[in-house]
Amino acid sequence: MTGVPPGGPPGLRLLGPPPEAGPPAPAADRPGRVRRRFVLRGVVQGVGFRPYVHGLATALGLAGTVHNDAGGLVCDVEGTPEAVDAFAARLVTGAPPLAVVDDVRATDLPPRGGGGFRIERSAAGADDVPTLAAPDVATCEDCLREIADPADRRYRHPFATCTNCGPRFTITTALPYDRATTTMAGFPMCGECAREYADPADRRFHAQPIACPDCGPRLQFLTRDDDGAEVVRTDGDEAALGAARTLLRDGGVLAVKGVGGYHLACRAVDDVAVGTLRRRKRRGAKPFAVMAPDLATARGLVAVDDVAERLLTGPARPIVLLPRRPGAPVAVAPGNPDLGVFLPYTPLHALLLGDGPDGRGPGALVMTSGNLGGEPIVADDAAALDRLGPLADGWLRHDRPIHVPCDDSVVRVVDGEELPVRRSRGYAPLPVALPVAVPPTLAAGAELKNTVCLADGRRAWLSGHVGDMDDLATLEAATAAERHLEHLTTVRPRIVAADAHPGYRSRSWAAEQVRRRTGVRGLSDVQHHHAHVAALLAEHGVPPDRPVVGIAFDGTGYGTDGAVWGGEVLLATARSFRRVAHLGYVPLPGGDVTVDRPYRMALAHLAAAGLAWDPDLPPVAACPLPERRVLAHQLTTGLGCVPTSSVGRLFDAVAALVGVRQVVDFEAQAAIELEAAARGADPGGRRYAFPVRPGPVRTADPAPVVRAVVEDVRVGVPAGVVAARFHAALAELVRVLARAACRAGGTDVVGLTGGVFQNAVLLSAASRALADDGWTVLRHRVVPPNDGGLCLGQALVAGARAAGGLPERRKG
Repeated sequence: MTGVPPGGPPGLRLLGPPPEAGPPAPAADRPGRVRRRFVLRGVVQGVGFRPYVHGLATALGLAGTVHNDAGGLVCDVEGTPEAVDAFAARLVTGAPPLAVVDDVRATDLPPRGGGGFRIERSAAGADDVPTLAAPDVATCEDCLREIADPADRRYRHPFATCTNCGPRFTITTALPYDRATTTMAGFPMCGECAREYADPADRRFHAQPIACPDCGPRLQFLTRDDDGAEVVRTDGDEAALGAARTLLRDGGVLAVKGVGGYHLACRAVDDVAVGTLRRRKRRGAKPFAVMAPDLATARGLVAVDDVAERLLTGPARPIVLLPRRPGAPVAVAPGNPDLGVFLPYTPLHALLLGDGPDGRGPGALVMTSGNLGGEPIVADDAAALDRLGPLADGWLRHDRPIHVPCDDSVVRVVDGEELPVRRSRGYAPLPVALPVAVPPTLAAGAELKNTVCLADGRRAWLSGHVGDMDDLATLEAATAAERHLEHLTTVRPRIVAADAHPGYRSRSWAAEQVRRRTGVRGLSDVQHHHAHVAALLAEHGVPPDRPVVGIAFDGTGYGTDGAVWGGEVLLATARSFRRVAHLGYVPLPGGDVTVDRPYRMALAHLAAAGLAWDPDLPPVAACPLPERRVLAHQLTTGLGCVPTSSVGRLFDAVAALVGVRQVVDFEAQAAIELEAAARGADPGGRRYAFPVRPGPVRTADPAPVVRAVVEDVRVGVPAGVVAARFHAALAELVRVLARAACRAGGTDVVGLTGGVFQNAVLLSAASRALADDGWTVLRHRVVPPNDGGLCLGQALVAGARAAGGLPERRKG
């Protein structure tokens, strides 16, 4: 991603021209001493920038000061012209690896004399320009070596951290970033930690979360007695760790407090424990993520290439979806060829999973969010005992508060590139650069996989993953996440954007934000698929008036005609769009009930294609006769039906037709399993095709593909071959529709977005087809193609409309 230093945290592109600190006057024209002030904006707090400046200035013999303010970092240096020029040249180029500098301003000032260089106390409220809070960073190798060294004073310390690693975003209560504005404020430093903190030569110089066994947070293990009534506590780091490891080895489910919230953990190879966790969490067959103790163990579970290794071991440490190896545990992800794997990113995780005084560790652990499906992750200790009480057999917790809950991020690798699936811990709250300056804007995001966004000027800040907006706790979590972003960024919205669907809770939440604020212009509606395309435009810095062909395939989106869209080709800019093509409509009978039962969508597509519901077809056999009669009545009369162009629902129908999945336990399960069936399968000589009807809005007819699928199923063509043919047909449809739309719209840029393009088989095939035709292809690399990235697009559309003086499509 452009503008990100090697090894630095992902998610931010440089705003404007590259940072520079001059130009200063030639040294020969400035004899004696000179003084210059540098003001840096970006991710410059909590990443070791002040210690770096101190060391650089001291090495060059410069006098002066450095401090954080509410807008970033300010340093004054004074000395010979040559030394000041050398400082300016190295200020950004040698910056700490986790820093991201997006602006430097240099001002020459009158010399003051004096000597020595010092770090000053941070100045709050000194500037209205917001700084950028840093994301949480995985434990560095130096800290891991210390906790493994019996001679080190931080041996087996669960909270070892330094300037280069540790919690940031989740413990920050305010800016500027100092210990007093983190949840470590309640842990006074011991004498030895204070010495390290004040020593410019020490790796922990001004590391705000610094702690040791004498002054840091403490672990505690809790469980209930045999009657389940009283809580039994085990205090002390080693005793608590030992009790937690014993519980895991005995097949129990452990609630573990991490950086951004609680996980629920059990041994990945213990099918009974995994089944218990799945039943208690009401998880159905949805895959669990697995935390491996080290990279070697991860390689035994999944296929790890160079890109995956970089992601697994990088500072963000997301969950990476990778092909499962033979022999990897099946119960954690039944029916799925991929396994989500990640590595320990805190010392606590490393100690819990690794070898210890009590012998070998528990090995790879299931590590899933501490919540019920769709709810926000639990971060509060009291709530963990209450809400996770029915789910866990014990709790391993600590007394460092979590100020901002933040779930794990999820990515996958497609064609050697990172594809975000969930952008949260390790990435939030890094901003995304916008291609146009926008007024202060709040975007409410989606109904599912919700994230919220604040934007101002050319920056947009996204929250971590919030969840599905169908629960009071999730609505409250969205409010808390938005308020914290406001606090960190000082953005006070004048525009509020939301999905145009009138029944969405996210839209109701947005309307409430409008009602409780003064100076807000109203609620700006943004069509769902336009927001998907706009998120891509924001990521790639496409100018606001440059049209692109956006192909948005997903499950559900409210269309301007009241239909359920989901197979859309839009000619779009950041401000407007025109629908130029779509998948042909079929009836969607019963809404959510049909989403949960793919056989119903298959029957709807059969009816639309003029095919009889013969009982030899898998979805017909799966549909009970009484339900079949009701469904036939609905499709005949239109009762309880809404037209849909959804490619996601077409995936459901084909999955049911080939017998892959008739009822789903989690969102997109049928599509995921159909993609799995298509992997590596040879489609053979037969090609499916979607005829495209001409007109002002071109329509792709799914009926011939449905008929071809049925013909192949009846003659016994394997499910994998049918799935491969279906994916190939969709990729070819993308090519055909893009070619016509590019020519009509006068553009050579095509963007692929929407949840369907999380499908690696389809994304890769469609990208190749478009590139072969000579088009520039935009894919997601910063925010997910699914609804988790929707708020970014909403913010760009609403903000760009307002900035351009265009109608905001307001509704009260």
